[in-house]
Amino acid sequence: MVQPSSPGRSRIVALMLVLYAVWGSVFLANKFSLESFPPFMLNAVRFLSAGIFLYILLRVKGEEGLNLRGWLESFLVGGLLFIGGAGLLCVGQQWVASGLSATLLATTPLWTVLFAGIWEKMPVPMEWAGLIIGIAGVALLNLEKGISGNPLGAGVILVASVIWALGSVLNNRFRDLGKPIASATEMIAGGILLLLLSMVMGERLSWPLTPRATLGMFHLVVFASIIGFTLYRFMLRTVRPALATSYTLINPIIATVLGALFAGERVSLVAVAAMAVVLSGVFLVFRARNL
Repeated sequence: MVQPSSPGRSRIVALMLVLYAVWGSVFLANKFSLESFPPFMLNAVRFLSAGIFLYILLRVKGEEGLNLRGWLESFLVGGLLFIGGAGLLCVGQQWVASGLSATLLATTPLWTVLFAGIWEKMPVPMEWAGLIIGIAGVALLNLEKGISGNPLGAGVILVASVIWALGSVLNNRFRDLGKPIASATEMIAGGILLLLLSMVMGERLSWPLTPRATLGMFHLVVFASIIGFTLYRFMLRTVRPALATSYTLINPIIATVLGALFAGERVSLVAVAAMAVVLSGVFLVFRARNL
């Protein structure tokens, strides 16, 4: 695993807060974008646009490109992250509400630390405690909704969580992907695969684009992809897996708040209590050794 010089704790906290914000709002942005874009086309446009922009920017700044092996690794990791992860999430969100989708995706830290344990080392006890408390919190957050309404959609999102975790861990196994420009090459590779899959499946854009779909896509390209994915890859190579993926425990809170603000959803006392439990779990993950 590539380990760059460790930044200070305060910088890590600040960057994680940015990641929490931009990725916690992805669920609402996906919901808006799905008004005009089918799932795989949505992600193809998102990641190709962001990847090409970031690649050109980094090359202009003098960053070295990847060799053939690095591009092949980008296609492997990009396929896992953006077809199996982000793509399947959008498929599931066609039937599952944003808050519940975020709740189901909150299992990602568990899969990530388990996959990481195969090649590296298992979580320390405090990380296990934080993860278990966090999962209990997101379960409580969705206590009033349940997954029985659409088990197929829920199952698809759970599979997306597992595949995203596997891609995240494999990202650290490839030395060539330690370069900054790999953020761009992975998005380009994943976007190409998504575009091919979209064409094979015969997906069609719903035209004209709705204002909410346009706004949602702008958020997904600029904030969730260019900023968010670059931050995420930095975290994967800087901190422990449990901390890097702890954003999934915050996502349900942000999704619930945004749902209340923009979709008229009610926030109950149960939800408030659940948010407190989730934050307690994340705090333990932050406090674990070897930040």
